[in-house]
Order: sequence, then structure tokens, then C-alpha cells
Amino acid sequence: MRVVSATHLPTTPPRSARARAHTTYTRSTTHTNMAASIPPLRSSFRICSPLTLHHHCCRAKLRTHRKCESQRRHLHQSATRHAAVVISGKEMARQIHREIQRDVEELVAQGNMRPHLGVVLVGDDPASRTYVRNKTRAASILGISSDTVMRPGSVSQEELLELIDKMNRDWRVSGLLVQLPLPDHINERAVCNAIAPEKDVDGFHIVNIGKLCLDQRSMVPATPAAVWEIIKRAGIETVGKNVLVAGRSKNVGMPIAMLLHSDRKHERPGGDATVTITHRCTPREQLKELMSLADIVIAAAGVPRLITADMVKEGAAVIDVGINRIRDPTTGKLRLIGDVDFEGVKEKAGFITPVPGGVGPMTVAMLMRNTVTAARNALMH
Repeated sequence: MRVVSATHLPTTPPRSARARAHTTYTRSTTHTNMAASIPPLRSSFRICSPLTLHHHCCRAKLRTHRKCESQRRHLHQSATRHAAVVISGKEMARQIHREIQRDVEELVAQGNMRPHLGVVLVGDDPASRTYVRNKTRAASILGISSDTVMRPGSVSQEELLELIDKMNRDWRVSGLLVQLPLPDHINERAVCNAIAPEKDVDGFHIVNIGKLCLDQRSMVPATPAAVWEIIKRAGIETVGKNVLVAGRSKNVGMPIAMLLHSDRKHERPGGDATVTITHRCTPREQLKELMSLADIVIAAAGVPRLITADMVKEGAAVIDVGINRIRDPTTGKLRLIGDVDFEGVKEKAGFITPVPGGVGPMTVAMLMRNTVTAARNALMH
């Protein structure tokens, strides 16, 4: 192998000073022409040292990133503000109706008795009569038989309890409810506890409420069940979210809180949310502060337009359970409104339910589902 020393390596012959000057002029001219032909930002890069170039790049990227983020946030906020999803309780209830009809047809096809709903109506309150009429009409449409037993507002508590006991023992009655409210001289809790738990389609019996609190399967009250079903079917995420329930009634507010805060892995799966309950003694400023943190708001306080747009978090889901009758100043007629200022809040919320046409139709649908469940449970006992 031949080893070539450094002194024997080929060398470039030396150039004259004129040649070197010509080469240097050519390169300088070329660089100047290139610099003039490119945008100013790139031109500045060419004259920077590597460290300065790095800083320029970082600052430029940071400015671009901040601008894009600002535009993205603006677009997101605009989209959320102007694109709240109005959840149709009527349409969702129709879906559940079809499911119930299939269940009823299956029960009857197997040779079982058709589910039957027994209703007790005390007094002549117009709203109660309307609610009962809606329930029995829905039952008829879904293939569930029903009958309504009416008693005057002067009926004694003892007579009413005897009637309930008779219907408890009637094997033809799958589900039983007593329409509330009742006259002042009748103890509502005593009446609710008199209904057999397995027939208690309102879910107000102390056993059903206790099981609900223990995350066990039970008859869930229809309105809280309706709220929970709306949230699930609308695809609203609850796990780890902040929920505010405005209202602490034992038939609505409290059961809703139980459903949403409980463990999703338990016998009766819950929402795994962090739930805050407010009520009439919660100062308004504190209510606004708590509501500004809520991803989901359940309005069940019974106060017309209690919740306004300035209280709601951007993109929150707002479920309005309130049913308030007010007199329209233009027409002079009574009309229904909720606990939420719908027109204002819908511009800021991500989801919202209307009143009427939101939770109401779903409540009736869940009552019908409870009636079918009661009929199925009777077959197993």
C-alpha cells in the first residue's frame, strides 16, 4: 500500500490577484442580487449570525402561534355563542315511545297481560287534570291500558289510603301513581309511602328513594330520569364535569343530583360529576359565581327566568326543568316559561332545552317506561 504524505498531495495552483478580485466581485454581486430578489424577512435572515437567526425564528413562530390561537379562540367562541344545540324533548320522546311500543308488543306476544297504569286524581286542579290527561293519552298511544280514579278534594286521608291499598292488591294494575299536589289536609309523604314500591312508577316511595341514593336499581322519579336520559342521548359528557342543580326538592332536585354525582360503575350507573346544589337561600351573587363554573346547569327552582346569560359559562349545557305559568302582556293569555331566560342563554350555551317541548315530553315518556318496567318486574315475582 502506498502512503502519500501531505507534502505530496495535489494542490490548487495559486491564482492571480486579479482573478481573486474578479471571483470576489462576482460572489458579492451575486449575493447582492439574491438579497434584493427575496422578501425582506429572508434577507434579514441571511445577514444574521446563527444565534440571532434562532431568536428571530422563535419570535416569528411565537407571533404566528399567538395569532392563530387568538383566531381559533375567537372562532370557537363565536361558534359556541351562535350555535347552541336546542334539544327537542318531543323528538327524543318519540324515539323512546318507539322503544316502549316494541317492549309492549313483545310482552303481549309472549302471552302476558298488557301493562296497565292506574292513576288517582284528587280535586279539580286544572294543571293536575292536564297532566293526568297527557299521561293517559300517551299510555293509550303506546299500547298501555290505563284508568283514572277521581276523588273530590274533600276526600279524607284514610279513604285515600284505603283506595291505594285496594289498587296495590289488584294484580291487573302494573303501575300506580297518585297525582300531586294533594289538598293540604292530606300528608303527601304518607300517601307516597302507601303505594307498593314495585308499582310506584313515580319513584317517590321511601324504598325507591333510598335505593336511588345507594346507587341500586329502582324506580327512578320520571323527571330526574328524563333529565338524565336527555344528557345521555344528547352526548353531553358528565364524568369529571361541574354540575349545578338549582333547586333541592325531594322529587326533582335531589334525585337529579344523586343520578349525576354517583359512580358510573355501580349497579345503577351514575354520571361521576361534581355536583353543587343551590336553593332559595343561596345569595344571588354566590349563585352567579357557582354557575360560572358549571359545565352543566339543571334549572329546577320554579322561579321564572332565574338564570340569565351573564350567569352561564360559555358552551355550558343548560337543562330547564322549570314550568311557570305567566300572563303574556301582549295577549293577556297564560303561557309557559322555564327557569331560564331562553332567548338570552341560547346565544351562549352549548346545549339548551326549551320550555315547553323539552323536559316535559321526556318526563311522560320515562313514566311510561317505568310502567313497562313494573309490568316486567311483576312477572319475576
